[in-house]
Amino acid sequence: MTQATTGRRSRRRVLRVAAIVGSFAVVAGLAACSSETDEPGDDALTSIRFVQEWPVPDGFWIPWVVAKDQGFYEEAGLDVDIMTPPNVAATMQYLGTDEADIAFTTSVDIVTARSQGVPVVGIGAYGTSNNWGLMSKTSEPIDPADLEGKLIGTYNDAWSNAQLSMMLASVGKTISDVTLVTADSSTVPLLVEDQVDVITGITNAEGSELESLGVTDYSIAFSKDFGAPDAPVLMLAANEEWLSGNLESAQSFMEATIKGLNYARNNPEEAIQIFMDTYPDAQTLEFTQLQWAATAALFGDEGEEVTAAKLEQSADVWQNLVDVSVEFDLIDEAIPVEELFTNEALTK
Repeated sequence: MTQATTGRRSRRRVLRVAAIVGSFAVVAGLAACSSETDEPGDDALTSIRFVQEWPVPDGFWIPWVVAKDQGFYEEAGLDVDIMTPPNVAATMQYLGTDEADIAFTTSVDIVTARSQGVPVVGIGAYGTSNNWGLMSKTSEPIDPADLEGKLIGTYNDAWSNAQLSMMLASVGKTISDVTLVTADSSTVPLLVEDQVDVITGITNAEGSELESLGVTDYSIAFSKDFGAPDAPVLMLAANEEWLSGNLESAQSFMEATIKGLNYARNNPEEAIQIFMDTYPDAQTLEFTQLQWAATAALFGDEGEEVTAAKLEQSADVWQNLVDVSVEFDLIDEAIPVEELFTNEALTK
């Protein structure tokens, strides 16, 4: 396998795991501290430190940005600090120590962190399926069987490599049959400028970015249709030790977040403007509009109310993810699925 590298940077990406893995040993076993309140008294708010998945704000954050702006967290008795991490590796570091209570992260990060002894647990799914795949400027989704000798724009993370490996394995091929072109921050410029044949990404990230750049004739071959588990890419997670002493606060947080999600789905223009006002330099308005539309669609049809049940996690889905993580060497050995998630924060 040959591999080229591009230095192009943009404000979009798929989540990276490789850089995080090396940091888990540092944080393993450290405990998270309990929530604190602001000023003592009947009206004191419970503080929750909520760390994000990426150091640059993106449209995925809209439900909680809206929930905070509209006062939903305050009504629930919470003072939520939406924290932007300094780098992608910091999310799990923060959650595994006393720097954060809840995180927006990925299902794979939870599995990988847990395998290193970090006390993190999934508390809610952000979407209902795996929307990762191979994007190409072709009228029909590319067949993985036709990838031999092709240039694939991707990221230097374990999960992208694993999903691509699964797709290739399903048609009797391996990574050595293709050439990887690694992007620092976004694979999209590689496809736009015809430097590669296909790119890896998710519908509401790279897909939305392509559309914002005028590339509307792309197609996507989903990894879930070629051997990959149909597990949601993005998740909400908590420090397990914090959660054990703050379940009611976690429940209030999830309830207010779902309220923000529904508000944003029902009032997309207002929600997008709230995000743009909060983070004016994060990304373009057009990109945010497309990204939120694609993200909102992950939770059901327009006008359909999202309930807590929509964010519930399945043991079967987690088991499939664990099995694949072991098979493709993301983790050394299987983890009991009951250690990876809980739906208790979704019931109040």
